[in-house]
Amino acid sequence: MKHAEHVEIEMKFRIPSLELSRLRLEACGFAPVHAQDGEVSVLWDRDGELRAKGGALRLRRYGGRAALTWKGARVPDPLLKIRPELETAVADPLAMEGILAQLGFSPVFEMRKSRSVWRRGPLEACLDETPFGCYLELEGAPEAIREAMGPLGLEEAQVEPRSYVTLFQELA
Repeated sequence: MKHAEHVEIEMKFRIPSLELSRLRLEACGFAPVHAQDGEVSVLWDRDGELRAKGGALRLRRYGGRAALTWKGARVPDPLLKIRPELETAVADPLAMEGILAQLGFSPVFEMRKSRSVWRRGPLEACLDETPFGCYLELEGAPEAIREAMGPLGLEEAQVEPRSYVTLFQELA
């Protein structure tokens, strides 16, 4: 979900279990958009060019679909993750891999997790199960994220400021 001209705004929380969070999402009026399913995200770079700028290029496969996402450098904020983001659906992920390779990009990191997506109005919630724990991401306007925290049983102490890439790399 993008806000204010292709800007991603989200907050990620470490949670004790997916099941408790599913129940809370339902109780708060969130509806499932995609059932829990495996996700494979591969980061691509060209000689560290994107990473040096704080950016990323990701080809994601999830729920029978694929998407290519560019993310720009993160805007400093103690709790929210705010960064420019452009994303488009990809009809043929193998062809996209070939295009990226022809442009000089190569895969530099792969992440696998399980994810479900929920929505209530303009607010999106993702429940993620990773090798290093469970997380709930809320994406939308900052006010909507903060308003949803209490009813979902989320506190600032649960906020995970690190990216999934960083968490996966720390696990390795």
